This record gives sequence, structure tokens and C-alpha cells, in this order.
Amino acid sequence: MAEGVLFEHAGRVLGVLTALTLQEIQLSLGVKAELENLMNTVSTIQAVILDAEKRSSHNHEIKDWLRKLKDVIHDADDLLDDFSTEVLRLKVMVGDVMTKEIKV
Repeated sequence: MAEGVLFEHAGRVLGVLTALTLQEIQLSLGVKAELENLMNTVSTIQAVILDAEKRSSHNHEIKDWLRKLKDVIHDADDLLDDFSTEVLRLKVMVGDVMTKEIKV
């Protein structure tokens, strides 16, 4: 009887691992493309910023635009920090769940 319970737990762990693996593969494929797009966009923004910084000493509108852009970039950086923290938190939680499932 105990062997049946252990088998069921092992089956549940295997099911969870399979589901997590499939989700991670799907997420990584979608996220990878989005990250590449984001990196290209940021690269373009950097080039525009360099040009704008050179011109900002002569143009108050550009100075204002750069100040606003700086605020947006700080907000984006904070959002990415929050996202990274959440990903790590979820990984820890999944690790805890998997450890508990295996111990049972």
C-alpha cells in the first residue's frame, strides 16, 4: 500500500516537472524574442540620446525631453527590478514545493 502512495507522489512530481518544463520552454521562446526586440529598441534610444545630449546645450526643449526620458528610464529600471525579484521569488517557491513533494 505504501508503495502505491509513493508511486502516486512520484507521478505528481513528474507531472509538475513536465508542466513546468513545458511552460518554461514556451515562456523562454516568447520572452527571448521580446527581449531581442527590447534590446534593439534600447539601442536605438541610446543612439538618439547621444545625439540629443550633444544638442541639449543649445535647445531647452531637448533638455526637457532628456529629463523626462530619464524619469521614464528610471521607472523602466524599477519595473525590471520588480520583475526579476518576482521571478526569483517564484523559483524559490517552486523549489520549496518540489522539495516538499519529494519528501512526502
